[in-house]
Amino acid sequence: MTTDPLLQPYRLRHLTLRNRIMSTAHEPAYSEDGLPKERYRLYHVEKAKGGIALTMTAGSAIVSRDSPAAFGNLHAYKDEIVPWLRELSDACHEHGTAVMMQITHLGRRTNWNKADWLPVLAPSPIREPAHRSFPKTAEDWDIERIVRDYAATAERMAAGGLDGIEIEAYGHLLDGFWSPATNTRDDDYNGSLDNRLRFTWRVLDAIRERVGPGFIVGLRMVADEDWDKGLSRAEGVEIARRLVASGKVDFLNLIRGHIDTDAALSKVIPVQGMAASPHLDFCGEVRAETKFPILHAARISDVATARHAIAEGKLDMVGMTRAHIADPHIVRKIAEGREDEIRPCVGATYCLDRIYEGHEALCIHNPATGRERSMPHVVTRTDGPARKVVVVGAGPAGLEAARVSAERGHAVTLFEAADRPGGQVRLAARLPRRRELIGIVDWRAEMCARRGVDMRFNTYAEAADVLALEPDLVIVATGGLPNTGIVEGAELVASSWDILSGDVKPAGRVLVYDDNASHPGLMAAEAIADAGCELELVTPERFFAADIGGLNHVPYAAAFDRHGVRITINKRVLGVRRAGNGLVATLGSDYSERVDEREADLVVVEHGTLPLDELYFDLKPHSRNLGEVDHDALIAVAPQAVDRNPDGRFQLFRIGDAVASRNVHAAIYDALRLCVAV
Repeated sequence: MTTDPLLQPYRLRHLTLRNRIMSTAHEPAYSEDGLPKERYRLYHVEKAKGGIALTMTAGSAIVSRDSPAAFGNLHAYKDEIVPWLRELSDACHEHGTAVMMQITHLGRRTNWNKADWLPVLAPSPIREPAHRSFPKTAEDWDIERIVRDYAATAERMAAGGLDGIEIEAYGHLLDGFWSPATNTRDDDYNGSLDNRLRFTWRVLDAIRERVGPGFIVGLRMVADEDWDKGLSRAEGVEIARRLVASGKVDFLNLIRGHIDTDAALSKVIPVQGMAASPHLDFCGEVRAETKFPILHAARISDVATARHAIAEGKLDMVGMTRAHIADPHIVRKIAEGREDEIRPCVGATYCLDRIYEGHEALCIHNPATGRERSMPHVVTRTDGPARKVVVVGAGPAGLEAARVSAERGHAVTLFEAADRPGGQVRLAARLPRRRELIGIVDWRAEMCARRGVDMRFNTYAEAADVLALEPDLVIVATGGLPNTGIVEGAELVASSWDILSGDVKPAGRVLVYDDNASHPGLMAAEAIADAGCELELVTPERFFAADIGGLNHVPYAAAFDRHGVRITINKRVLGVRRAGNGLVATLGSDYSERVDEREADLVVVEHGTLPLDELYFDLKPHSRNLGEVDHDALIAVAPQAVDRNPDGRFQLFRIGDAVASRNVHAAIYDALRLCVAV
């Protein structure tokens, strides 16, 4: 028995949930043909193994063909989904986890130019800026059809063995009728609150007619659009009261805000540097007013906050959704007294930004998420002999290589030239808004210490230092150095690293040339703007921040707009020269021969990194594999067996930016899939 509020069971009608922690609905885009096949199933089963009480699948599964998938949504309008749901629900139930699915008609929150090329549908012809479609006004026959589609979908969910469903009602079709911002109709579906709820009641009645009173049905609903032209708190809470009084729903999963722009969405789904759990108190107020089961998730990423939410009666079930993408075994670790081993969610929101950019969800520092078929979340000891492993470089790649190798039972020595671990992540965390990134480093350093890794800091390892240890395996994770040599006069420019480290103090007029379009150049630009400089950001891309997803785009755009930063697209910095006490940058483009000039006190160039690979090439002749990687074995997570040098003394590999300039996820994934097979 335990007194921990998070580990207390909760009864939702007839369904007993084993604790108070859930993962709310989100779409990881792991579907195949719109169906939750093996990859989708394994992702949710891993959370079930980790002890979660309820996993809410889909975000959201679509009920009609004229609601085409916006980001990998499941096709709940297909009968073929039922057996796949049965496999998923059975597998999760085996581990004691309840399974529900969120269903929806996306309304205006999708595009017409995909799937069956049917018109996008909404209560009124009001365009959503995020998806940019001009919707058709739903006619009477559209409404009739969609009501039937909701009912048929609910029946499929029940046939698939799910414990219940959640109907999406924020930013989609259903609540589009509620909000004065999206409903300008002149018929019986607008005007009074009774009229605006007419479609909702029809949907709920049709669902109950199909699945009966015993199947759990809830709403994920907006109770306050926090918008001068949207649904007010008073009306939103009144809708919640009416839903409760109707007896037609079993729980409410509350949202506050609106999601029709990236800036608005980021307030609903906050990223790092924004307030944690910003809507928790609001949900507690609604729970007190309605006396009804309330679920909620919005950047509740740490166990202490989740525990507070339950202990103080603010929520009945607390959603730790992104936190479970980082570590699906949170509940098991709490129950086993290992909270300090939980891999932290650092709020990077790499997961959601990938989804909104048309990719699958991946965690910035847990590469096993979404790859459960091949990558383990729990690294087990090797069945083979223990080996001597030397890792050089304690950035994210090197730390992960050392951690995984130690978990496998090998003796690991880790060299790092700096006085502490972290590499480029430590540099990035110096921007105050992104300081949570240091959790990527701190967690791994702590795990390495616990597993007995011999960590040697302030040591610039050379070949002789490595060879003296007589290793069986050497992993070079020395990272890279800024590549500013793409412009003439490169000796006159600074790098993003110079700015973030504080080695160069920007002042006056500054030009940042970002030919990477990812975080490093943008972080440097934000730091320069915050320092009060007159800043111009130049990029050869069609738009700034091309490799940054919508949610992370918001804080950069906000900072640049706040400081009046000039943003210039479609331009390349060709060269930099001195002019008196300042500099002149020459700008060209790919589109004409015209050349411009800019006077500046400082020019910063961001073009990724070049590998710091001298040690690798010094060690290469001494290795058995001469540095060669068997890609087939790597992808299959099988041991590397290349043996090209009979005089070689060890296997040699390089990972992360020591290979090529990429990102944190790539570096950690390199390390995991190489070392887990050692």
